[in-house]
Amino acid sequence: MSTEAAAPLHSARPGEETIAILTRLVGFDTVSSKSNLPLIEWVRDYLAGHGVEARVVPNAVGDKALLFARIGPDDVPALALSAHTDVVPVAGQNWTSDPFTLTERNGRLYGRGSCDMKGFIAVVLAAVPALKAATLRRPVELVLTYDEETSMDGVADALSVLGEAWQKPLAVIVGEPTSLEVVDAHLSIAGLRMTIHGRAAHSSLPHLGASAVLAAHEIIGELERIAAEFRSAGDPTGRFTPPYSTLNVGRIEGGTAHNIVPEHCRLEFSMRGVPGCDIEGAVDRVVAFATGPVLDKLRETAPDASIDVQRWLTAPALAPETGSEAERIAMHLAGTNRTATVAYATEGGSFQRAGLSTVVCGPGSIDQAHAPDEYIEISQLAAGEAFMQRLLEHCRAG
Repeated sequence: MSTEAAAPLHSARPGEETIAILTRLVGFDTVSSKSNLPLIEWVRDYLAGHGVEARVVPNAVGDKALLFARIGPDDVPALALSAHTDVVPVAGQNWTSDPFTLTERNGRLYGRGSCDMKGFIAVVLAAVPALKAATLRRPVELVLTYDEETSMDGVADALSVLGEAWQKPLAVIVGEPTSLEVVDAHLSIAGLRMTIHGRAAHSSLPHLGASAVLAAHEIIGELERIAAEFRSAGDPTGRFTPPYSTLNVGRIEGGTAHNIVPEHCRLEFSMRGVPGCDIEGAVDRVVAFATGPVLDKLRETAPDASIDVQRWLTAPALAPETGSEAERIAMHLAGTNRTATVAYATEGGSFQRAGLSTVVCGPGSIDQAHAPDEYIEISQLAAGEAFMQRLLEHCRAG
């Protein structure tokens, strides 16, 4: 991995069309608990206005949808640009302006999703007229998903239909905010919630009860053993800090009083794995331990005891693939000869697991994502426009 600095990409300010599109996108409240359909329908209509037909694919419930669009020849694998349309909540955050009204202050554009990742969608959509007018030898495909911030269901649904209408992409660029660095490696993540049901009893007669809190303690012991194994295994890529997979018990709550054997306990934890770590196997191991020996022990005094398991998030790691199509193309578009590593997870790992050459690269900094007064630097949008201009030239050349 080279350490040579990236070449300058941009002027100080983007075109007004990019800002106008971002204003519309931020105006849609697409917090993950809500529908993204109004945004998807607006994007569909915007594309139609430029002669681009979009394919909208609803989820099973019908309250959210994917969007696929393609510009260029149908008989050639495309360069795919992917983004999620959902954003994290604003509740409980101290914003100084309306989070769903794009607000410019001091060279920054404030609004929920302005950075993560509607800024990327805006620069892509603003480039559509030029892409449509060009004679492209390599088509450009747009893939918009949902629920990236929660369950990763959107990318899973997208992969189940990707390639049905057109050939599968040659390469995928996921436009998460990386300050337009080309990210070729990130961690995996898996999150679980376990709800333990035991039996209450007076604390002077604990043998008549089944402590859900002590059962959680046993499960945490297994998690500690796995965490130690993670540390021993290390990081084969040599790219991450800390140099091993990690585990965090983020929440535990249970019991009602010091003199009552606790009947209920809820335990939430997550794991983040370096590329090559079998994080799903580790999750299966914990679940088997909890629903096997731990539950058996509870049922010795509480036959109706149970442990409910909810796997609320799984996203695979993105592994470095030196010289891959996605890396080669993205480095050219970003004007750099180096790649970067990030600790957070993205949809990129899912695309890669499906056999698609993938990197992560987009305008804005992850430091501003999810925070109150989320913003994107105006200069980053301009850099994104320059990235798209280079993409147009690349796809015109084929």
